[in-house]
Amino acid sequence: MSIYNTQTLKIYNSLSGEKELFVPINEGSIGMYVCGPTVYSNVHLGNLRTFMSFDVIFRYFIHLGYKVRYVRNITDVGHIVDDVDEGEDKIAKKARLEQLEPMEVVQRYTVDFHEILKAFNFLPPSIEPTATGHIIEQIEIIKKIIDSGIGYEANGSVYFDVVKFNKTNHYGRLSGRNIEDMLANTRDLDGQSDKRNPQDFALWKKAEPQHIMRWPSPWSDGFPGWHLECTAMSTKYLGNHFDIHGGGMDLKFPHHECEIAQNEACTGQTPVNYWMHANMLTLNGKKMAKSTGNNILPGEILSGKNNILSKAFSASVARFFMLQAHYRSILDFSDEAIMAAEKGYKRLMEAIDSLKQIKTAGNSTVDIASWKQLCYDAMNDDFNTPILIAQLFEGVRFVNLLKENKETISVADLEILSTTMESFVFDVLGLENQKTADSSNDKLEGTINMLINMRNKARADKDFAMSDHIRDQLSALGIQLKDSKEGTSFSI
Repeated sequence: MSIYNTQTLKIYNSLSGEKELFVPINEGSIGMYVCGPTVYSNVHLGNLRTFMSFDVIFRYFIHLGYKVRYVRNITDVGHIVDDVDEGEDKIAKKARLEQLEPMEVVQRYTVDFHEILKAFNFLPPSIEPTATGHIIEQIEIIKKIIDSGIGYEANGSVYFDVVKFNKTNHYGRLSGRNIEDMLANTRDLDGQSDKRNPQDFALWKKAEPQHIMRWPSPWSDGFPGWHLECTAMSTKYLGNHFDIHGGGMDLKFPHHECEIAQNEACTGQTPVNYWMHANMLTLNGKKMAKSTGNNILPGEILSGKNNILSKAFSASVARFFMLQAHYRSILDFSDEAIMAAEKGYKRLMEAIDSLKQIKTAGNSTVDIASWKQLCYDAMNDDFNTPILIAQLFEGVRFVNLLKENKETISVADLEILSTTMESFVFDVLGLENQKTADSSNDKLEGTINMLINMRNKARADKDFAMSDHIRDQLSALGIQLKDSKEGTSFSI
């Protein structure tokens, strides 16, 4: 029997604003679509957190025994710089600035995206479609929306008539907006726009002569609107009605709102049962931004080559840090926070390594069965990873008490304790036991600090020959010492 038959899972649905009992459309199977990256730059840490949240959700569904079709797209068409209908395409802009073909830009940053996700131990999605690979499907959807009377063509571009759609449907229901307020707060059209209403959005844009990325269509040589690609790819691989659609909180409006409208205009039914949105990541209490320098890339956490952190951290430590906050909560990243997470991560790994050394007894004085269910209860409550981690540390407490012979455990319960700890830590949270590398780094740091102390003593004793010898030997090994008023530091 699959585990999901024994568990009651609730998911916070952005559409209703409430936690709802999760019931898949088809028993034992789940269709999940998550908006992927626009590949015009390196994946940033906020994106990584969003994708990590859905990686854990994917992992938990698999753990429960569901068959999951997880679709996460690659946006390689490029959409407008400010995510509106006017302006310059992000990928085309990057291609022009770097004097590259647009697909060179796409290839470079798609490879970076995959390498980063592999380093952070992500499971690959079931299908990873690209927007450029589904232009035909997008054109066919536009035709259906025009046939429904909601889409209209103007000077080679095609727009979605939001006001007309709203007469029979509710545009804004996902984001809690209403069309009257939106229209009241929008400037009147200046007469230069082809739109009938300010809130209308592009389904197809006619390409200006300088626009690099373009495709032929019944209306013009142009390119699809930003929102259309996800409607095309989600419905192609998951059907017109599927279980879960996810993405970052910033996509709720207008992107996901427009997706719902497109689907309903095209198919006459709402596309998704559960809408899920992951919250943002801040850095040192402020919004991350390249322009201010308050920014760090995932790869820079692993290499230590940044001005934010005091040292490099493993991918599992960074992953553990992010999962200490609920996916719907804002998380602040800082050196102090990830340092604390590293200590917790090491404690967790040490406890798992100690499980093999625990001696069993005829009976248990710890209630392992109840503890195991509490682990499931945490994940069943809208994938509450911080509560799960708290329960895992309760497991760590059990391990330490058993090691000290203050409690006893039976053979059967030890098996449950070990299996549950390892399943949730490695299979569900996706952590890896990187203790060997961490231990080696700690030993190296300790050895260098010991040599620095010896050098300081030699300098105090005016033994400058020994002091210089230590410095030169470390330099030959690629370890640079830096003396300052605060003391001596090193870099490798």
